[in-house]
Amino acid sequence: MRDVATLLEALPYIREFHGKTVVIKYGGAAMEDERLREEFARDVVLLKYVGLSPIVVHGGGPDITSYMQRLGLPVEFVGGLRVSDEQTVEIAKMVLVGKVNKEIVLRIGRHGQPAVGLCGDDGSLFAVSRRAAPSGQDIGYVGKIERVNVDVLNHVARDYIPVIASVGADREGRSYNVNADEAAGAVARALAAYKVVFLTDVKGWLRDPAAPESLIATASADEVRGALEGLDGGMRPKLAACVEAIDGGVSSAHIIDGRVPHSLLLELFTDAGIGTKVSA
Repeated sequence: MRDVATLLEALPYIREFHGKTVVIKYGGAAMEDERLREEFARDVVLLKYVGLSPIVVHGGGPDITSYMQRLGLPVEFVGGLRVSDEQTVEIAKMVLVGKVNKEIVLRIGRHGQPAVGLCGDDGSLFAVSRRAAPSGQDIGYVGKIERVNVDVLNHVARDYIPVIASVGADREGRSYNVNADEAAGAVARALAAYKVVFLTDVKGWLRDPAAPESLIATASADEVRGALEGLDGGMRPKLAACVEAIDGGVSSAHIIDGRVPHSLLLELFTDAGIGTKVSA
């Protein structure tokens, strides 16, 4: 009966979300643990089967860091963004596009839905310009997405699950590392997606980062906007991307704990949810 109750609880949400686009930023522990990788792929396939249109945008920071350390290259972050010289961008592009992206595509395919891997270069998906850190510091070839070519995504998503690696190039062909949270927010905004979901390694947005019980379950975009100036680290780009998405017409943005099995389904299809929900 418990299983039946769970299905009945999910039914109104499945009905509400049917035919809607959900952008999912995939990263953190959910990408590193083998069991969680398989469960994530199954969850995304389930979303497709019940009538949603999932679009996955992924990072791969730990893999990039691992390869840089093997090569003896410095690893530095400012405001949650990776400082990126030309060599760092080259490594990021090889790791994200050539390794991580294809692993995700293959895993989703094994669970029953064909996926297509993309990056910002494919079909001129992302038009990118160089950006600075929130502090104004020069952080190298870190890109800001100026435009998303939604025609490419709409075309692919009709028959496949798009899986997007967060790199892109400017008009002169210079490659940039793009923060995956910002890329997911930009994609959701451009598509006017119904929801955007960010998987992370904490329970959600915490009032006190050292206190897991201080989870902020719901917040308005204005509340988040007012808090951004005092934030640093990896949560800042996630919350900034939530605000960007909401300002662009996305109904809600969610930050959830990717370490919890099936956290994506729990957030979307249960009354309680498990993370932070940001709405207008």
